[in-house]
Amino acid sequence: MKLDLTVNGVKIGIEIVVPAPECRFRVNGVERLALVKMVEPGVYSLLLDGRVYEARIDRAGTSLVVLIAGERFEVVVRYPRSWSRKSVPGSQGIATIAAPMPGKVVRILVAPGDSVEAGQGLVVVEAMKMQNEMKSLKAGRVVEVRTRPDAAVLAGEALVIVE
Repeated sequence: MKLDLTVNGVKIGIEIVVPAPECRFRVNGVERLALVKMVEPGVYSLLLDGRVYEARIDRAGTSLVVLIAGERFEVVVRYPRSWSRKSVPGSQGIATIAAPMPGKVVRILVAPGDSVEAGQGLVVVEAMKMQNEMKSLKAGRVVEVRTRPDAAVLAGEALVIVE
């Protein structure tokens, strides 16, 4: 999954090859590995390049504020595909419903093959002690559920595919 990040005003493209906990990702064409563990909602332990980091993530409007080793990073996440015609409610094609921020899956409300309406709840994700219901962007059929209850998810991680 490709994401466009803006970190403290600098644009960065990232591709998540394998999601957490054994996260493989590419930045500027270089593949990296990070072990990610949610310690508590909004707090993650990261093992990257042999070093352990604690990341605290809070929401600030449409941005995320990430604190690592005393440094503050303001991060805006944009999902390039989320604004395509395919994901506009009522459109044709496939819609990918993704986690808006890191969290934990609390409940899955649908199963593959279920018919859904636009705006229907699909998955409940807890982030920063708040439960957020991820809703279908369009009417259609659930093709795939890519998560499970109690799974830790990263921002932008695909949860449900609807066609």
